[in-house]
Amino acid sequence: MPTHFKKPFILLAILVFLGSNLQCKQAQKPPNVLFIAVDDLRTELGAYGHPIVQSPNMDALASEGSVFTNHFVQVPTCGASRYALLTGMRPSKPLHLNNNAIEKEISNAKENNVPETFIHHLKRNGYYTVGIGKISHSADGLVYDYEAPVSTKKELPYSWDELLFDAGKWGTGWNAFFGYANGENRQSLKKQVKPFEAGEVDDEGYPDGLTTKLAISKLRELKDKEQPFFMGVGFFKPHLPFNAPKKYWDLYDREQIPLSPNPNIPGNISLKSLHESGEFNQYALGEEKASLSKSVSDEYSKKLRHAYLASISYIDAQIGMIWDELKVLDLDKTTIIVIWGDHGWHLGDQRVWGKHTLFENALKSALIIKSPFEENQTKKVESIVETVDIYPTIMELCNIDMKHQIDGESFSDSFTGATPKKDQVAYSYFRNGISLRTAKYRLTKYYRQDEPTIELYDHITDPNETENIAQMNPDIIESLMPLLEKGNTGLYGSN
Repeated sequence: MPTHFKKPFILLAILVFLGSNLQCKQAQKPPNVLFIAVDDLRTELGAYGHPIVQSPNMDALASEGSVFTNHFVQVPTCGASRYALLTGMRPSKPLHLNNNAIEKEISNAKENNVPETFIHHLKRNGYYTVGIGKISHSADGLVYDYEAPVSTKKELPYSWDELLFDAGKWGTGWNAFFGYANGENRQSLKKQVKPFEAGEVDDEGYPDGLTTKLAISKLRELKDKEQPFFMGVGFFKPHLPFNAPKKYWDLYDREQIPLSPNPNIPGNISLKSLHESGEFNQYALGEEKASLSKSVSDEYSKKLRHAYLASISYIDAQIGMIWDELKVLDLDKTTIIVIWGDHGWHLGDQRVWGKHTLFENALKSALIIKSPFEENQTKKVESIVETVDIYPTIMELCNIDMKHQIDGESFSDSFTGATPKKDQVAYSYFRNGISLRTAKYRLTKYYRQDEPTIELYDHITDPNETENIAQMNPDIIESLMPLLEKGNTGLYGSN
């Protein structure tokens, strides 16, 4: 062929290939989404470098997808964190810091142009949506008090095509949430219970095993559905009580479990920045009470950490079973998997047992995303991302437009290893304060009388936040404070 004919021929061939490839992509069914919410899961996984925890399934998912090493929640309490996740919005009024934020803001509202949640938006765009377990704040997605009969009122009235839960021998979702192996629960036993249990039961002897069974059964039904699906699976553990089948406790040698690297109250702070571990101390048969005035013993601390790790291993096994079923059904090639911890947890760190602080331990949580698309295979993402960013990221991965405005910004570019955006920050809110996390610093401002109201931690030299250095670094405070004030969405008056 003469040279002058080759170039047009090659160009035509390229255009034909690109056109056919585009048609192929357009004809493809949109990806499914499996969203797994894990209650109180901080970054206590092998994928995050923990030396002891047995989490092979989540670690494997992370190795095949992306593990986000700097994911921070908006609010360190269950219901409010999930409100931010579901709406993509930062808190703008005190109600948004409470566990009943979803109930008060969404459950009674009429449907309008703005979707109530990102799940609702997926549903409006052709997805079949199924919720199993704790995705919103309620244990089973229904609105009722801890000790009340089960209601039929959905916490998210327009988000779900199906809302499923198996309460088993516990009878109600909230009983199951606080359930023990014998079918009793924290409420029925009037809190005369321990904060942990090694049950002589199989995986279905606790509620999360029943959730796994239900999820697997539903996946088999969804396999041949013409619509793409969104399945939300909400696991209870490692939320208190730290209950898990004994075989998961047996994975650990308690003597090898490390103690907290930061067990003392940080220097130069007000105790108002911390708390007296009230949620933990509700479990009246605990061997020791936690308080800011005195640490629990090393022996008891190791026992509690053992229980937390056993609970994580139990959930890891459940996630492994669901992932295995995805592969058996050949759905793994078309399904985006997201594993999200709704906030962190102090395991004796800063002398606290629980969440509910603006310290790193309560705000940093696990986030793993495994996408079936080859371009989304960055193994370790160090960019700072926030929970509110998950909403637009899922929409972008599913190629769904958003005409409504939210606070979150997609971080899908981080999958490709693209250069991180400048001024990457995360905002968190609680205890009358706002906390700003940058790559190097955590700056927290409290709107209260008790001094000091400003805390600064250098995460390069002090990653465990042991010393507030605000007073010694007024220049850093001055440079960062305008950025922190940008995060004041009206929660604490005008900025």
